[in-house]
Amino acid sequence: MQLRPLVIDGAWELTPVQHGDGRGLFAEVFKGDLLAEAIGHRLDLAQVNLSVSAAGVLRGVHFADVPPGQAKYVTCASGAILDVIVDIRVGSHTFGTYDTVLLDDVDRRAVYLSEGLGHAFCSLADGSTVTYLCSTGYNPTGEHGINPLDPELAIDWPTTARDGTPLNYELSAKDTAAPGLSAARESGLLPVYDDVTDYLRSLAT
Repeated sequence: MQLRPLVIDGAWELTPVQHGDGRGLFAEVFKGDLLAEAIGHRLDLAQVNLSVSAAGVLRGVHFADVPPGQAKYVTCASGAILDVIVDIRVGSHTFGTYDTVLLDDVDRRAVYLSEGLGHAFCSLADGSTVTYLCSTGYNPTGEHGINPLDPELAIDWPTTARDGTPLNYELSAKDTAAPGLSAARESGLLPVYDDVTDYLRSLAT
Protein backbone atom coordinates (compact mmCIF):
# COMPACT_ATOMS: atom_id res chain seq x y z
CA MET A 1 0.00 0.00 0.00
CA GLN A 2 1.23 3.47 -0.92
CA LEU A 3 0.55 6.35 1.46
CA ARG A 4 0.65 9.98 0.33
CA PRO A 5 0.13 13.00 2.60
CA LEU A 6 -2.36 15.53 1.28
CA VAL A 7 -1.79 19.29 1.30
CA ILE A 8 -3.77 19.57 4.55
CA ASP A 9 -1.87 18.39 7.59
CA GLY A 10 -3.63 15.39 9.11
CA ALA A 11 -5.00 13.92 5.87
CA TRP A 12 -3.60 11.10 3.72
CA GLU A 13 -4.39 9.23 0.52
CA LEU A 14 -3.82 5.47 0.59
CA THR A 15 -3.58 3.33 -2.56
CA PRO A 16 -3.65 -0.47 -2.18
CA VAL A 17 -1.88 -3.00 -4.37
CA GLN A 18 -4.50 -5.04 -6.24
CA HIS A 19 -3.90 -8.70 -7.05
CA GLY A 20 -6.20 -9.96 -9.81
CA ASP A 21 -6.78 -12.98 -11.98
CA GLY A 22 -9.67 -14.56 -13.86
CA ARG A 23 -11.62 -15.04 -10.64
CA GLY A 24 -11.53 -11.39 -9.58
CA LEU A 25 -9.15 -9.45 -7.35
CA PHE A 26 -7.87 -9.04 -3.80
CA ALA A 27 -6.53 -5.95 -2.08
CA GLU A 28 -5.60 -4.92 1.46
CA VAL A 29 -7.66 -1.74 1.81
CA PHE A 30 -6.72 -1.00 5.43
CA LYS A 31 -3.43 -1.65 7.23
CA GLY A 32 -3.46 -0.52 10.84
CA ASP A 33 0.30 -0.64 11.37
CA LEU A 34 1.04 1.47 8.29
CA LEU A 35 -1.56 4.06 9.23
CA ALA A 36 -0.38 4.19 12.83
CA GLU A 37 3.17 4.86 11.67
CA ALA A 38 1.93 7.86 9.69
CA ILE A 39 -0.45 9.39 12.23
CA GLY A 40 1.45 8.55 15.42
CA HIS A 41 -1.19 6.31 17.02
CA ARG A 42 -3.49 3.44 16.15
CA LEU A 43 -6.97 4.15 14.81
CA ASP A 44 -9.36 3.24 17.61
CA LEU A 45 -12.26 1.88 15.58
CA ALA A 46 -15.58 2.67 17.26
CA GLN A 47 -18.11 2.62 14.42
CA VAL A 48 -18.39 1.69 10.74
CA ASN A 49 -20.81 3.66 8.56
CA LEU A 50 -22.00 2.92 5.03
CA SER A 51 -23.78 5.24 2.62
CA VAL A 52 -25.19 4.64 -0.86
CA SER A 53 -25.65 7.72 -3.04
CA ALA A 54 -27.10 8.54 -6.42
CA ALA A 55 -25.05 10.57 -8.89
CA GLY A 56 -24.98 14.22 -7.89
CA VAL A 57 -25.56 13.69 -4.18
CA LEU A 58 -23.39 16.01 -2.05
CA ARG A 59 -22.73 15.01 1.56
CA GLY A 60 -20.97 17.30 4.05
CA VAL A 61 -19.04 19.32 4.99
CA HIS A 62 -19.27 17.37 8.26
CA PHE A 63 -17.09 17.63 11.38
CA ALA A 64 -17.21 16.91 15.11
CA ASP A 65 -16.24 18.71 18.30
CA VAL A 66 -12.67 18.10 19.49
CA PRO A 67 -12.24 16.39 21.86
CA PRO A 68 -12.97 13.70 20.97
CA GLY A 69 -13.59 14.57 17.33
CA GLN A 70 -14.02 11.86 14.74
CA ALA A 71 -11.23 10.57 12.53
CA LYS A 72 -12.42 8.81 9.37
CA TYR A 73 -10.96 6.24 6.99
CA VAL A 74 -13.08 6.43 3.84
CA THR A 75 -13.31 4.01 0.90
CA CYS A 76 -15.65 3.62 -2.08
CA ALA A 77 -16.38 -0.05 -2.74
CA SER A 78 -18.67 0.55 -5.72
CA GLY A 79 -19.14 3.52 -8.02
CA ALA A 80 -17.11 6.71 -7.65
CA ILE A 81 -16.98 9.83 -5.50
CA LEU A 82 -14.89 12.97 -5.38
CA ASP A 83 -13.82 13.05 -1.75
CA VAL A 84 -13.08 16.45 -0.21
CA ILE A 85 -11.15 17.22 2.98
CA VAL A 86 -11.49 20.78 4.30
CA ASP A 87 -9.24 22.44 6.88
CA ILE A 88 -11.69 24.09 9.28
CA ARG A 89 -9.23 24.37 12.22
CA VAL A 90 -9.12 28.00 13.31
CA GLY A 91 -5.47 29.07 13.46
CA SER A 92 -4.19 26.53 10.93
CA HIS A 93 -1.98 27.95 8.17
CA THR A 94 -4.21 26.16 5.64
CA PHE A 95 -7.52 27.21 7.25
CA GLY A 96 -10.31 27.35 4.70
CA THR A 97 -8.48 25.34 2.04
CA TYR A 98 -9.34 21.88 0.76
CA ASP A 99 -7.88 18.90 -1.06
CA THR A 100 -9.60 16.23 -3.15
CA VAL A 101 -9.11 12.55 -3.95
CA LEU A 102 -11.05 10.42 -6.44
CA LEU A 103 -12.27 7.30 -4.65
CA ASP A 104 -13.69 4.61 -6.92
CA ASP A 105 -13.95 0.91 -7.70
CA VAL A 106 -10.99 1.08 -10.10
CA ASP A 107 -7.99 2.25 -8.08
CA ARG A 108 -9.74 1.52 -4.74
CA ARG A 109 -7.97 4.35 -2.94
CA ALA A 110 -8.86 5.44 0.58
CA VAL A 111 -8.48 8.68 2.48
CA TYR A 112 -7.77 9.18 6.16
CA LEU A 113 -8.65 12.46 7.83
CA SER A 114 -7.80 13.14 11.43
CA GLU A 115 -9.90 14.73 14.11
CA GLY A 116 -10.73 18.40 13.52
CA LEU A 117 -11.01 18.25 9.72
CA GLY A 118 -14.14 18.64 7.64
CA HIS A 119 -15.29 15.95 5.23
CA ALA A 120 -17.55 16.00 2.18
CA PHE A 121 -18.01 14.20 -1.11
CA CYS A 122 -19.90 14.25 -4.38
CA SER A 123 -21.20 11.01 -5.85
CA LEU A 124 -20.20 10.55 -9.49
CA ALA A 125 -22.32 7.47 -10.21
CA ASP A 126 -25.63 5.99 -9.12
CA GLY A 127 -25.21 3.52 -6.29
CA SER A 128 -21.83 4.81 -5.12
CA THR A 129 -21.19 2.88 -1.92
CA VAL A 130 -18.96 4.52 0.67
CA THR A 131 -17.65 3.00 3.89
CA TYR A 132 -16.32 5.08 6.77
CA LEU A 133 -14.23 3.61 9.59
CA CYS A 134 -14.76 6.05 12.47
CA SER A 135 -12.76 6.64 15.65
CA THR A 136 -15.88 7.62 17.64
CA GLY A 137 -19.56 6.81 17.46
CA TYR A 138 -22.37 9.09 16.39
CA ASN A 139 -22.88 12.03 18.74
CA PRO A 140 -25.78 14.24 17.58
CA THR A 141 -24.92 17.08 19.97
CA GLY A 142 -21.26 17.21 18.95
CA GLU A 143 -21.49 16.93 15.17
CA HIS A 144 -21.87 19.90 12.84
CA GLY A 145 -21.78 20.93 9.21
CA ILE A 146 -20.83 23.66 6.78
CA ASN A 147 -22.76 24.12 3.56
CA PRO A 148 -20.73 22.40 0.82
CA LEU A 149 -21.79 25.07 -1.68
CA ASP A 150 -20.52 27.93 0.51
CA PRO A 151 -18.95 30.50 -1.86
CA GLU A 152 -16.18 31.19 0.64
CA LEU A 153 -15.03 27.57 0.50
CA ALA A 154 -15.37 27.69 -3.29
CA ILE A 155 -15.06 23.93 -3.66
CA ASP A 156 -14.68 23.04 -7.34
CA TRP A 157 -17.35 20.37 -7.44
CA PRO A 158 -17.50 18.20 -10.58
CA THR A 159 -20.21 19.03 -13.09
CA THR A 160 -20.35 15.70 -14.93
CA ALA A 161 -20.85 12.16 -13.71
CA ARG A 162 -18.53 9.28 -14.41
CA ASP A 163 -20.60 8.38 -17.48
CA GLY A 164 -20.34 11.94 -18.82
CA THR A 165 -23.89 13.05 -18.03
CA PRO A 166 -24.45 16.40 -16.27
CA LEU A 167 -24.69 16.34 -12.49
CA ASN A 168 -27.63 17.87 -10.64
CA TYR A 169 -26.59 18.41 -7.03
CA GLU A 170 -28.80 17.02 -4.29
CA LEU A 171 -28.23 17.92 -0.61
CA SER A 172 -30.00 16.89 2.55
CA ALA A 173 -32.15 19.49 4.27
CA LYS A 174 -29.61 19.58 7.10
CA ASP A 175 -26.66 20.25 4.78
CA THR A 176 -28.63 22.86 2.84
CA ALA A 177 -29.38 24.73 6.08
CA ALA A 178 -25.80 24.49 7.38
CA PRO A 179 -23.93 27.78 7.84
CA GLY A 180 -21.05 29.00 5.70
CA LEU A 181 -17.47 28.92 6.93
CA SER A 182 -17.41 32.47 8.34
CA ALA A 183 -20.74 32.08 10.12
CA ALA A 184 -19.61 28.79 11.67
CA ARG A 185 -16.39 30.44 12.84
CA GLU A 186 -18.17 33.45 14.31
CA SER A 187 -20.57 31.21 16.22
CA GLY A 188 -17.69 29.22 17.78
CA LEU A 189 -18.57 25.94 16.08
CA LEU A 190 -15.17 25.32 14.49
CA PRO A 191 -12.32 23.44 16.17
CA VAL A 192 -9.22 25.41 17.16
CA TYR A 193 -5.95 24.22 15.64
CA ASP A 194 -3.93 24.34 18.89
CA ASP A 195 -6.63 22.40 20.76
CA VAL A 196 -6.73 19.76 18.04
CA THR A 197 -2.94 19.48 18.05
CA ASP A 198 -2.88 19.03 21.82
CA TYR A 199 -5.56 16.34 21.62
CA LEU A 200 -3.76 14.43 18.87
CA ARG A 201 -0.57 14.63 20.89
CA SER A 202 -2.37 13.02 23.82
CA LEU A 203 -3.44 10.09 21.59
CA ALA A 204 0.21 9.40 20.76
CA THR A 205 1.23 9.02 24.41
